[in-house]
Amino acid sequence: MNDLALEIAATAARLVVEEGLAFGPAKHRALKELGLPGRTALPTNDVVESEVRDYIALFCADTQPGELQALRELASVWMQRLAEFRPHLGGAVWQGWATRLCDIDLALFCDDPKSAEIALINRNERYEVQTVRGLHGDDVDVLSLHSFCAPLNEDVGVHLRIYDLDDFRGALLPDMQGRSPRGDLTALERLLAA
Repeated sequence: MNDLALEIAATAARLVVEEGLAFGPAKHRALKELGLPGRTALPTNDVVESEVRDYIALFCADTQPGELQALRELASVWMQRLAEFRPHLGGAVWQGWATRLCDIDLALFCDDPKSAEIALINRNERYEVQTVRGLHGDDVDVLSLHSFCAPLNEDVGVHLRIYDLDDFRGALLPDMQGRSPRGDLTALERLLAA
């Protein structure tokens, strides 16, 4: 890894932690902040994540663990509410580097994709629908809502990626570092108890 890539990763990491940007937008904004051309090679997400963890350890070690705990507890509440849809937590909250600016990302594996929307409507939850690239490269709906997090005293974004039950195959394959990209409620409860 060259020095320029590390500088881009470190700048992107600061933007992820301080402004809540996702990795892609943070890397592109880092190029602008550093005055680099748009075609400059970008560091991998693994490198940025490593820099995020270093940044948190250096600048947020006193606040981040409590924020992560609060987000995981809120994720647990939503996973219990949506248990019939086999929810799995992913993203920063699952991986352990989330701060108060991070949203909660849940993958739902449904027999009927519309059933999750019906469940939200029955709970009088307001949500927005977007389409994003899913696990296997196909487009999937994401139901986005806000949920109040009392320990943080603010609303947190909760994003529900809606998958068919068949998509569950391969959903827990480990990443390049051997980590599971998401976990079910039992796995989350183990993290909360640790």
